[in-house]
Amino acid sequence: MPAFRDFNFKLLVIEQLMYTDETLTPAFRIADCLKAKGIDDPQDYAYENDLAHTVLAEARAHFETLEISTELLATVEELTLDGGLEVYQECSPVWDGEDDLYDVGSLDDLDLLPNLRLISGLDDCGMGAAFDHAVLAARGIATD
Repeated sequence: MPAFRDFNFKLLVIEQLMYTDETLTPAFRIADCLKAKGIDDPQDYAYENDLAHTVLAEARAHFETLEISTELLATVEELTLDGGLEVYQECSPVWDGEDDLYDVGSLDDLDLLPNLRLISGLDDCGMGAAFDHAVLAARGIATD
């Protein structure tokens, strides 16, 4: 199984495959994970434990170890950058999108997505600092 170098880039891929395309199953739900630990409300849990601006350990552990096959990665043609992605809410139930928690730091993982053709939202949010337009264009990846 391919290994991702940048956790935040992997989350973008998971968003596409798990929550948009629904081809990476089952969908992870932090509420289910916490409920198994006797925690009823993820938002209350995050606030009460000062975890508003962090990835919950349970979500990080799940997504870091989640394996995505080469075949499934080859189906990714588009990624979306947006502070409101579902994967972010599953990682950080009260995250407000106003910090750099989910900024991608490296484009090394582009090699894992041979059919990526579009990155949406790159110019509309502050999360795309690592995305070099020249590098993307050289790979045939458009932005909007």
